[in-house]
Amino acid sequence: MMETVNQDNVKIVGDLQLAEKVIAALREVYDPEIPVNVYDLGLVYEIHAHYQEGKPHIKVIMTLTAIGCPVMGQITLFVDEAVRDAIPDAEVDVEITFDPPWTPRRITKEGREQFMAMYGYDVVESWAANY
Repeated sequence: MMETVNQDNVKIVGDLQLAEKVIAALREVYDPEIPVNVYDLGLVYEIHAHYQEGKPHIKVIMTLTAIGCPVMGQITLFVDEAVRDAIPDAEVDVEITFDPPWTPRRITKEGREQFMAMYGYDVVESWAANY
């Protein structure tokens, strides 16, 4: 099984074309409390994408911005639905982990640009300067 780490620091295991479909789907899922999608927010750690007996199997290992995130169930459901919409016959498993904990440094270049457009400054640099 092929394994790689892409430019957004996401571990991809398995079929890269299938994983790209998953990434596109994840970019349609927004954290209800933060106006940036879960992928560009850096919440996705791993995507496992492979075919088993001709059927796609997808596992997304992701985190949330905080352990006590009140929308954990909601985001998990949104991710599951988005992947199933993009790959209708897929078996989908969404796993939440807090190891390692999320930091704003995980935000992708695209996510940083979205925050810059909203707030007029680089929130990652601002956060990093304070921590």
